[in-house]
Amino acid sequence: MTIFSNTVNFSPQYLFHKLFIRLIDYLVFMAYELIITEKPKAAEKIASALSHGKMIKESYKKVPYYKITRGKKDIVVCCAVGHLFGLAEKDKKGWVYPVFEIEWVPAFEQNNGSKFTKNYIDAIKKASKDANSFTIACDYDVEGELIGFNVLRFICKQKDAQRMKFSTLTKQDLITAYEKKSKTIDHRLASAGETRHELDWYYGINLSRALTSAIKSAGFFKVLSSGRVQGPALKIIVDRDREIKAFKPVPFWQIELTGNVEKGKIIALHEKDKFWDKKEADKVMKNVKGQKLAKIKEVKKIKFQQAPPFPFDLTTMQMEAYRALRISPKDALAIAQELYTSGFISYPRTSSQKLPKEIGYKKILEQLSKQKNYLGLCKELLKKVLVPSEGKNTDPAHPAIYPTGIQPKGLEDHESKLYDLIVKRFMSVFAGPATKETVTIKIDCSKEIFVAKGTTTVEKGWHIFYEPYVAGKEEELPLVRENEKVDVKEINFYDKETQPPKHYTPASIIKEITKRNLGTKATRAQIVDTLFQRGYVTGKAIEATDLGISTVKTLEKFCPKILDEELTRHFEVEMNEIEEGKKKPKEILDEAKQGLKEILSDFKKKEKDIGEGLKEATIETKNKENLIGDCPVCKKGNLRVIFSKKSKKRFIACDAYPKCKTTFSLPQKGLVKSADKICPECGYPVIMVITKGKRPWVFCINPNCKGKQTEQSKDI
Repeated sequence: MTIFSNTVNFSPQYLFHKLFIRLIDYLVFMAYELIITEKPKAAEKIASALSHGKMIKESYKKVPYYKITRGKKDIVVCCAVGHLFGLAEKDKKGWVYPVFEIEWVPAFEQNNGSKFTKNYIDAIKKASKDANSFTIACDYDVEGELIGFNVLRFICKQKDAQRMKFSTLTKQDLITAYEKKSKTIDHRLASAGETRHELDWYYGINLSRALTSAIKSAGFFKVLSSGRVQGPALKIIVDRDREIKAFKPVPFWQIELTGNVEKGKIIALHEKDKFWDKKEADKVMKNVKGQKLAKIKEVKKIKFQQAPPFPFDLTTMQMEAYRALRISPKDALAIAQELYTSGFISYPRTSSQKLPKEIGYKKILEQLSKQKNYLGLCKELLKKVLVPSEGKNTDPAHPAIYPTGIQPKGLEDHESKLYDLIVKRFMSVFAGPATKETVTIKIDCSKEIFVAKGTTTVEKGWHIFYEPYVAGKEEELPLVRENEKVDVKEINFYDKETQPPKHYTPASIIKEITKRNLGTKATRAQIVDTLFQRGYVTGKAIEATDLGISTVKTLEKFCPKILDEELTRHFEVEMNEIEEGKKKPKEILDEAKQGLKEILSDFKKKEKDIGEGLKEATIETKNKENLIGDCPVCKKGNLRVIFSKKSKKRFIACDAYPKCKTTFSLPQKGLVKSADKICPECGYPVIMVITKGKRPWVFCINPNCKGKQTEQSKDI
């Protein structure tokens, strides 16, 4: 097969010979099948799984492709590298809005970061010339179907193809997917994907241009963005901040008894728990004041069963990865995707909490038992009938996330940790329930009743298989009997107040967006990340910046529909209806266009007012971000990060210039922010420099700090 070879022109005889060989070659292999995958690693795995003989790896413009034979059929397996095409404005006429005339164009024509995709397009184009049948083997979801469909129509010039559908990249699953492939791609799925992209483009470009034009009209330039899901997501965070700021604490009082019993120490709260009336609390304290002896009035034990957890869907996997491993939702998805393409787990972008029998529970556990860490656990499970605990959520394309049983090699730290979490979650769903016991002890102290509660695990059940990831703390109380004496050591009176709601974390905001049915399981983490990149939110305990708050406040006043999550949810439902054949893309897109025209027409009338509000917030946010701390030299000014227009470099300087000319040099790469610390050695501010892919660098800004000299001498 010589579909990628180049003819060498030496002499007429040589040329004739080469052309003759080429003709024979073409006639022999003209009937080959072209399989198109989403990523290079998937192409290699599919070729290896389907090949009946030697798999030949070649490349064109450094893009790998594979030649294989299966039975009497010749096959070429080539790959895309994610989306090779994106939407762009037709006949761009500058920074205007609204715009709706768009077309699909190669990604490399849109931005420099996608230049490498041209080689992939060229390689697929070359491979498709002599193919007489086509098979799409991209990930089976909305995005994968759209990637394959765009490759078919724009590169291969085909209207349809056969379709392989699989949830793991294991050999047997790939063979089964090939042998049972459908005769056509899923056109409804591809149509839903295309509609989503067009809808998001309409909202993203038009709203972003509107916001940027508004701030520009106020004499300030900053690229601002919003989108169909981004706007409502930001409003959710801003609303929580408002809730926290508006929160008015309510005082309450608690009374706690600490005493000793025969088997140990016991701490109990008054049965009233929170006293909202201080006079009532004072009365209780008066009753128990000076008491040295109490007695156990009642001991109550209740046992209950804690059912095994459900298998992971994407969202619960992201939640657990953050809770147990402190891996952000965005990183958890990226790591899981890498584990999938390496063949170690099933497809992670799933909504399912169900594990069908067809995946072969026993076979997977037998494979996992070959890994030293899981041998004992798997042996225990293999003794019983394997019936998984399952949730109600389903996914028409993929089951819940599960390990394939293939032993991973060369995993990095976070990959290894997430793999272990997924394996142990899978094992735990087949285990029995855990038995827990809650003990409630009532203590009588001068006829005032104090209560101590503790919960412990009596039978571990599924906990054995999910350690060390089991949530919840054990609280064991000492063994006591009724009427047993309690030596009272102290009775404490606490002044407390109610606490405001907590800020969202990277995990809880994803959970909230999911609960409200905004965005898709695959895009939610990216949406939150965009809010950080645009400067709308900040911190691990996520808070809206002044810019984020002002953007929401301004839009609420002038264009509230941009933030309307009901509208966003409405379109999510309609796109699902495209997949089900109940809706046509045109009617959804026409509805979106009309709605945006009305929103943006109203926006333009108030553009100047909107711009002034955004300008003020942008400057305030920038000033806060650049603030490093008090100036240790003049004691009056503040140190800020300054960008020199002349040298194009940044440094730290006192804002009391020219009275104070204090400056400090800075590294020119990475995000610089205050570490909110003062150096214990010299009293100068400490800063943090964050560079992508590296641990944050935290250091004192004083070049003459003794602490730095000490560290340097240690290194020497």
